[in-house]
Amino acid sequence: MKPFLRSGDFWSGVALAALGTFIVVQARGWAYMTEDGPGPGFMPLWYGGIMVALSLLLVALSVLRPARRAGVRWNDVARALVCWVAFVACVALMPLAGFVVSFALLTWFMIQVMFGERARIALPVAVGGALAFYALFELALDLTLPHGLLF
Repeated sequence: MKPFLRSGDFWSGVALAALGTFIVVQARGWAYMTEDGPGPGFMPLWYGGIMVALSLLLVALSVLRPARRAGVRWNDVARALVCWVAFVACVALMPLAGFVVSFALLTWFMIQVMFGERARIALPVAVGGALAFYALFELALDLTLPHGLLF
């Protein structure tokens, strides 16, 4: 068996290229430009195209570079899974706490717990980031973020 066929980079690149291709195909059915500007197909078409290009680059690099004999680093896998669980918890908390509080808690968790920064850095960044999102979307753009029982 060729060494690159055992590579996670190769198979994830193939999967992401397939997903990007699906996104492009779906986006082509939507209006790219409208009278008011970019239509609903604008962003997915560009996103899908860039996704296909970068994932094919990942596939090419995994084929061209020499095989590595590194095993799975389970600590890294565990950290990635903890990040996904934190993100899911943030989304699940939104109906109760709202976007601002949920996003602030997620940001604090990522900065202090996952990256090991001190609370004097994590708290202001978390609160400031959440308030910046609120100011941008709710106040400046007049868009509604999810509101919960708390905020």
